[in-house]
Amino acid sequence: MQYLIEIKQILAQARQKSYQAINAAMVEAYWNIGKTIVLEEQNGKNRADYGKAIIKTIAKELSDEFGRGFSERNIRNFRQFYLTFPESEIWQTLSAKLSWSHFQLIMSVTNKDAQKYYLQEAAQNMWSVRTLDRNISTLYYQRLLSSQIKEPVEAEMLENTKELQQDAFEFIKNPSVLEFLNLPNNLSYTEQALENALINNLQQFILELGKGFAFVERQQLIRTETSDFYIDLVFYNYILKCFVIIDLKTTKITHQDVGQLDMYVRMYNDLKKQPTDNPTIGILLCTETDKTIAKYSVLAENKQLFATKYLPYLPTVDELIAEIEREKAMLNLQNQNDEQR
Repeated sequence: MQYLIEIKQILAQARQKSYQAINAAMVEAYWNIGKTIVLEEQNGKNRADYGKAIIKTIAKELSDEFGRGFSERNIRNFRQFYLTFPESEIWQTLSAKLSWSHFQLIMSVTNKDAQKYYLQEAAQNMWSVRTLDRNISTLYYQRLLSSQIKEPVEAEMLENTKELQQDAFEFIKNPSVLEFLNLPNNLSYTEQALENALINNLQQFILELGKGFAFVERQQLIRTETSDFYIDLVFYNYILKCFVIIDLKTTKITHQDVGQLDMYVRMYNDLKKQPTDNPTIGILLCTETDKTIAKYSVLAENKQLFATKYLPYLPTVDELIAEIEREKAMLNLQNQNDEQR
């Protein structure tokens, strides 16, 4: 039936045009928001305090008027998008093929040559977001660069990512697209809602341990000469006389995440720790997999101190995992009840 084939082709083409239009509009809007924030920040007398206040104000105003998708973290991502790609021509030619989620992943890559490679390859080969994520986390670009014979590396990547390649129109189910269009989200909970709920509960759990913890700040800004970093939760333990920082991931954990937390610990020791304080401890939590993962970050020179002095006053890995799993189960139950209503 030739007419059915033609009708299907018409619908497929229409969907593709819709994808390109929605995606291009999203990416352009987010880049322009980032540009506006950066230009406004440059007029501020105290960039750190002024920039933080601007982002908080924008997040509240946009959330009130345009709905979900404009948390402070997302607004900072828009700002970082402009800083990463200040020339609009870099992303404009690729926005019809790459989603906002693609750009967010590529922004996490610090090497500029690697950024350029992932942009071009993801667009040319129609990599799904999950494929791109895997290739970045497994250092695919670096491994290709260091291999004299590249074909085996490429073949291995294709084999390992073939199941990650999604349907061409899976984008419309992406929570960020639904948030941008202010449409109902049929997922049990969005990544942002999950993250906020888990951080809220985790903050209360740590304080209720009764082992000397005092809350310092949530989403604390750490600024270097070249980058801004935000730590999910910061505590001070007045018994141990040290800071404890927590980084929560709702996506799968990577070697980059572990390395990033180690970097946070070193930066905190350099920028925040007082001479009378003991070395900072980091905790990395990942909730993406079926089983929650918890890891402590202890710099090599402080491992003996951690084992002999810190452990009795810190939550165990099992306690952290159990608390996260309990809260996830409560959220699932709550969402099931909401859906039944």
